[in-house]
Amino acid sequence: MYFRKMKDLREDNDKLQSDIAKLLQITRQQYSLYETGKRTIPIDLLIKLAAFYNTSIDYIVGITNEIKPYPKTKETK
Repeated sequence: MYFRKMKDLREDNDKLQSDIAKLLQITRQQYSLYETGKRTIPIDLLIKLAAFYNTSIDYIVGITNEIKPYPKTKETK
C-alpha cells in the first residue's frame, strides 16, 4: 500500500530516506519500497515511525488527518 504521509513526514522533518532507513535498521532501498508502496511496511516499523514522528499509525496510513498522537494509556497492574 502507498502511504503518502510517510514521505510527507520524512520531508517535513528534513530527513533523507537513508536517515529513516538507519533508524529502522533497514536498507535505504527497502525503505524506498515501503515509501513508494511497492512493498507493504511491517507493523513493527510503522510503530517505530509513529514513535519517531510523535504521531499515530492512523495518521501515517491516512485513516485520520490529526497529526497529534493519541493520549498514552496508563498501564494497570
